[in-house]
Amino acid sequence: MGVRSEQKEKTRRSLIEAAFSQLSAERGFSSLSLREVAREAGLAPTSFYRHFRDMDELGLTLVDEGGLTLRQLMRQARLRIASRGGSIIRTSVHTFMEFIENNPNVFRLLLRERSGTSAAFRQAVLREIRHFIAELADELQKKSGFSAREAEVQAEAMVTLVFSAGADALDMGAEERLALAERIILQLQMIVRGAEHYHRSRHEGL
Repeated sequence: MGVRSEQKEKTRRSLIEAAFSQLSAERGFSSLSLREVAREAGLAPTSFYRHFRDMDELGLTLVDEGGLTLRQLMRQARLRIASRGGSIIRTSVHTFMEFIENNPNVFRLLLRERSGTSAAFRQAVLREIRHFIAELADELQKKSGFSAREAEVQAEAMVTLVFSAGADALDMGAEERLALAERIILQLQMIVRGAEHYHRSRHEGL
């Protein structure tokens, strides 16, 4: 990558980070203006258009980046388990809670746009959630011998549960979040046990 390309990417990153930094519990992406984001990034408004067509394109980029960041963290957690051992459910839940604690604005964006007014944004968030479900389903099928359908349904239930709990965790203190994490771990374990029983009963003809 040349110096010019590096500078362009650096400027693009500054716009993305400026937008994320302005999100809060009280303020969603739809209330941000192009001028505010450019000013926060230390750029002239006209410079914005060298990197994004409009605010919608920037917003979709934020959704993609937020989902990718979380997926990468979860992959790293699975790699740690593969090399060091441990509970995949416990490690994954605590990794997810750490993500929310360290990146609350990113998760708020995913939550809000999941049911927002923009169809493009809703589809982008749904796409990210489907990525989570697909990756988890693949893991479940490899490790537990579930059929593709069984693994997908189980993964969907688990991801839905965790994302829903994440919305509650945003406004909790450390102790409350830890208690919530333990409850989620138990609920996920019950989903797994139920899925295992269902799988066995189908193959045993019960």
